Amino acid sequence: MIDYHEPVMCSQVLNYLITKKNGIYLDCTLGGGGHSQKILEIIYPEGYLIGLDQDIDALEYARIKLKKYEDRLMIIKSNFKDLRLLLSEINFMQITGILFDLGLSSHQLDNRSRGFSFMGDHLLDMRMDLSSQFTAYDVINGYTEQELWDIFSRYGEERFSRSIAKIIVEERKKNPIKSTTQLADLVKRPYVKYKKNKWRIHPATKIFQALRIEVNDELKVLQQALQDSISILEPQGRICVLAYHSLEDRIAKHTFKDYSKKETINKNGYGLKILSKKPFYPTKDEIEKNQRARSAKMRVAEKIFLEEVSKNEKYHAD
Repeated sequence: MIDYHEPVMCSQVLNYLITKKNGIYLDCTLGGGGHSQKILEIIYPEGYLIGLDQDIDALEYARIKLKKYEDRLMIIKSNFKDLRLLLSEINFMQITGILFDLGLSSHQLDNRSRGFSFMGDHLLDMRMDLSSQFTAYDVINGYTEQELWDIFSRYGEERFSRSIAKIIVEERKKNPIKSTTQLADLVKRPYVKYKKNKWRIHPATKIFQALRIEVNDELKVLQQALQDSISILEPQGRICVLAYHSLEDRIAKHTFKDYSKKETINKNGYGLKILSKKPFYPTKDEIEKNQRARSAKMRVAEKIFLEEVSKNEKYHAD
C-alpha cells in the first residue's frame, strides 16, 4: 500500500483545533488520515470524528489506517462543498472543530496516472473525484484561447499566460493534446523564447495548478465551504485552514476577516475571533523533514456570538 504524506503542522493543528476531548470534529480533507489519526489519538473514546474526502483511493487507505477507531469515526465520500447538507442528513447539527488541509497529497502527486504531475507521461486528468467526467483534457482541448488565458492568469498567476494559451490553441489544431508531457513541453516554449531557461520552479508548475483548480472548481467550493463551516460551529468551536498557495490562503484570510467584523456579527448573530493576526508557519525542523510543509500557512479562528462582542469590542484582526 502506497503511504500518504506526513500530516503538516500537526502539533499546531492539535494545539489550536482540539478544545475538548468529548467534542465532535470534522476533517474536511481526510486524505490518508494523517491529521485524523492524531486527532483521534487525543479524543478517543470520548470524542467523535467525521472524515470527508472525494478521492476513493484516499478513503480506502484511511479506512484501514483508522480501523481501530471505527466505533468513534464516520468516513464519507463527499466534496466538502456539500458539508452542511451532509451533516444535517446524518444528524450532526453542531461541530466542535473543523479542519481543512488543502491542496494535493503526496500520494496524489506520486500516483502519476492521475495526471496531477508533469513528472512522467500520463493522460491529462487531474480529477480529485474519479466519478466526475470533466478532466484537464477537456479544458486544454475545449476551452477558447481567452478562457485558457484567463484561468492560467487567475489561478496560476502565470506571467506568460497569453503566450501559453495561444501556443496550446495552435498546437491542438494539429492534434489533440493528451498527455502531461505534451503539455509541459508546450508550456516551456515562451520561457525558452525569452531566454528564461533557468527557472526556480518548472514552468509547468503554475499551469498544472491552474488546471487542477479549474477541473475541481476548488476556489469557489472553498469559499462556500468556509462559510458553511462557520455556520455549523458550536459556541467557541474552532476552524483551522492549512493552505499551500496564495489563492487558497487569501480566501481563508478574507473570509475570517469578514466574519470578524462587527457588522457581519450583527447581521448573522455570530462571527469569528481570529486567534492570530498573522498565519502560523511550520518550523524549520519540520520543513527539513517534510518538504511538503515548506509553503504551508495555517489560519485559525473561534466562533463567537453577538452577545460576546459587547464584552470585548476588539475581535477584528487587521
